[in-house]
Amino acid sequence: MPPEDEVDRIVAAWGRERPDLDFAPLDVLSRVDRLARHLDRARRQAFDAGGMEPWEFDVLSALRRAGDPYELSPKTLLQQTLVSSGTMTNRVDRLASRGLVARRTDPRDGRGILVSLTAAGRRAVDAAIADLLRAERDILAGVSDADQGQLAGLLRRLILGLGD
Repeated sequence: MPPEDEVDRIVAAWGRERPDLDFAPLDVLSRVDRLARHLDRARRQAFDAGGMEPWEFDVLSALRRAGDPYELSPKTLLQQTLVSSGTMTNRVDRLASRGLVARRTDPRDGRGILVSLTAAGRRAVDAAIADLLRAERDILAGVSDADQGQLAGLLRRLILGLGD
């Protein structure tokens, strides 16, 4: 029998107090919640190592993933980072002031703007993703590759079922 974790203890306590309820969802989703907290802490530490905020990583990584020439419209950045237009404008302004991104007029649409990753931005996001992957590998160290694949598939199914 595997060792008990905190979720096992919580579910057992609730089961004693409310035997009329089915606590099976807590077995899964409380663990997902606790994992998310560990992941958030690990991500913050990884980003802190490079002096980067999580939101900065989100914007810079969207640009990096776009491929050469590493530029996107603000609208595409909004879709990929799930923030409001005003928030994105503020974020691009702050990243531009640090020399991590630049703006230029979209040559296909003179009214449009493109946000591009600078060389400094590319170095910063490349270092941050390497730090992040090390941190995430540490979190997954106790889970086999096969189990990681199965877990990824199950989580994908859950997320797709929520309309993501």
